[in-house]
Amino acid sequence: MIKKFLLGLITVSLSGILNAQNTQNVQNVQNVQNEQSFGDIYQKSIPEAKKIDYPYLREADVIWSKRYYRTIDLREKVNQSLYYPTTPTYDGRKSFIDVILTEIKSGRITAYDPLSINVNTTYADIETKMGAVEKTTSITINAQGATRDTVIKTEAKSSEVKQLTIYEEWFFDKKLGKLDVRIIAIQPIYMGFDEQLGRITKRPLCWIKYDDIRDALAKQEVFITNNDAQRISYDDLFMQRKFGSVIIGESNVYNDRYIQDYQTGKYTLFEAERIKTELFNFEHDLWEY
Repeated sequence: MIKKFLLGLITVSLSGILNAQNTQNVQNVQNVQNEQSFGDIYQKSIPEAKKIDYPYLREADVIWSKRYYRTIDLREKVNQSLYYPTTPTYDGRKSFIDVILTEIKSGRITAYDPLSINVNTTYADIETKMGAVEKTTSITINAQGATRDTVIKTEAKSSEVKQLTIYEEWFFDKKLGKLDVRIIAIQPIYMGFDEQLGRITKRPLCWIKYDDIRDALAKQEVFITNNDAQRISYDDLFMQRKFGSVIIGESNVYNDRYIQDYQTGKYTLFEAERIKTELFNFEHDLWEY
């Protein structure tokens, strides 16, 4: 009888501790949300979400694969969910590039040099590429013509990142019997006005491994037109391929050269469409109807 009483007492105590821990975890999540926004009228699942792991893939199951480079133009209407908001909103939403820059600045992910993935790059280097500079200039301080030096600092503008380059691999999984794709890396492209050159310049910032950023992307909402209650995360957006893109290159014997290296003008678009159609036909021909 005493043993049953003690067992019941221990069970009740453990239940109380677990409930207290769960309540504290929920409160911590809500506190983080409140730091970034006014909060929500109900508890949302996306801020607590984690990335969905890919199905296990064996080398023996992949009977065909090919790698492609794609450009996502954030100025296109279909991709505006990735570009906006240019500044954080009251409900805590941030743009895709702001999520990436926040993770790089905090040191939670590693950014690689756009010209060599064997070399790491820093947040300060990325800011410089986005136009963050300090200039020392002389200003007149009185009627006698006396001057003093002052430092003028130009802030980096993440809103000038208007393109993304995606490096991905398409493959046929014979175990699941389907053609699938996995994004390997993402490269933001800065397109801002260069005062020295007097024109718009296009400058790659860095390479980022997609798997490294997925956890952060899974916790950030994407705006969905007409229904704020059915928003998805950035990770969902890429997994569901809800973006528009153009193929700019594929794996080849010529150092994986881009289409622009051997075609010009409108013929680059024709070549991109040819590669896209080739991939479509390959998938279609896998099946017999």
